[in-house]
Amino acid sequence: MTRIKRGYIAQKRRTKIRLFTLSFRGAHSRLTRTISQRKIKALVSANRDRDRKKRGFCSLWIHRINAIIGKNKKIIR
Repeated sequence: MTRIKRGYIAQKRRTKIRLFTLSFRGAHSRLTRTISQRKIKALVSANRDRDRKKRGFCSLWIHRINAIIGKNKKIIR
């Protein structure tokens, strides 16, 4: 009986996953399980940090508005 090489479909899926991990280093860019773990962690971080960015900009705007109001108060008095 002739030898049959391992799954073409599985290899295709793994190479598709590996395209996402070009920026990962070491085993995180080679091993399928760690790739999926890193991908989940990256998506969680991205979602969390979008909220943090909004919070940071809101506080920045508040500081700028207060600074402008403070300057105008000195001019008015």
